[in-house]
Amino acid sequence: MLVDVKAPEFSESVQSGSMLDWHKQAGDFVRRDEPLTDLETDKVILEVAAPVSGVLKEICLPSGSEVKAGDVLARIESAETAAEAVGRNPREGEAEPEPLAMPAPTHEAEVPVGCPPCPPCEPERGERRVPMTRLRLRIAERLKEAQNTAAMLTTFNEIDMRPVMDLRARYQEQFQKEHGVKLGFMSFFTKAVCQALKAYPLVNASIDGRDVVYHDYYDIGLAVSSERGLVVPILRNADRLSFADIEQQIADFGRRANSLELTLEEMQGGTFTVSNGGVFGSLLSTPILNPPQSGVLGLHKIQDRPIAEQGQVVIRPMMYVALSYDHRIVDGREAVSFLKAVKDALEDPARLLLEL
Repeated sequence: MLVDVKAPEFSESVQSGSMLDWHKQAGDFVRRDEPLTDLETDKVILEVAAPVSGVLKEICLPSGSEVKAGDVLARIESAETAAEAVGRNPREGEAEPEPLAMPAPTHEAEVPVGCPPCPPCEPERGERRVPMTRLRLRIAERLKEAQNTAAMLTTFNEIDMRPVMDLRARYQEQFQKEHGVKLGFMSFFTKAVCQALKAYPLVNASIDGRDVVYHDYYDIGLAVSSERGLVVPILRNADRLSFADIEQQIADFGRRANSLELTLEEMQGGTFTVSNGGVFGSLLSTPILNPPQSGVLGLHKIQDRPIAEQGQVVIRPMMYVALSYDHRIVDGREAVSFLKAVKDALEDPARLLLEL
């Protein structure tokens, strides 16, 4: 059975796309979810993957073709169908296949005493070469650009997350009932970051040639890991958003990141980035800048650790935080003070409401 490989649905504002290079040729074996080609629109690059495993029998549209949603791009002969065809029952009127003759049992050869054992079989050492997706190539270019351009430095601190955790536990049920979304940590960090950026505007600035561009607005990029790679949608005017607005937008970004519905406009123009590696268990890292931004805040795993508090050793849920910054315009004093302001706001969440 031939399975059609169809173009995905585009967003409402996009009617068609352009076919990029094919990663496979007719006759090649492909695995399910393996990238076959990419579609480029004026807003986003979409990856087209194989819906089933099998042989790529036909490429219907060559590279460079204009593609609309639902167009048949290629056809795959399903591997499952081929396997079923080999083992199917004979049709009516067909002769039953003769059973294979089994060889007569033989006596095992006697192994002489003292004969060395056979060496163990070497395991297979296979390799696979898969082209990088356009999204992964673009991510690689941006990260390398940051390393080659900025004078990156990282400063660290740690935050006692108990006050925020207690506040969430106290109001979680009521917040979710009122706003239809859970109260997470990211809204607290976003608010704390905006407040600290207002106090230290160089961290929110960028370099353009020989000029420093100060941004009087706060567009916070939130690094989101999707099945296709890392994307950074932007929370526009984050300082004006409520906790509920922030959590709702974050939930929406997460849903649309995996379905490839985020547009390029939603991922461009941020002034500062927050990256949360703690959701994957990272305890400490040095986040990389997202050019032309001058700062990125890295969040990490919350872990119970012993700390000294008023002369006593107590256990507290602690999080390491890291600020990577462009040392060309941000001095160490501003960077350390910025991170300390974020720490103070989260260890006393009332400061966020009072803007202190």
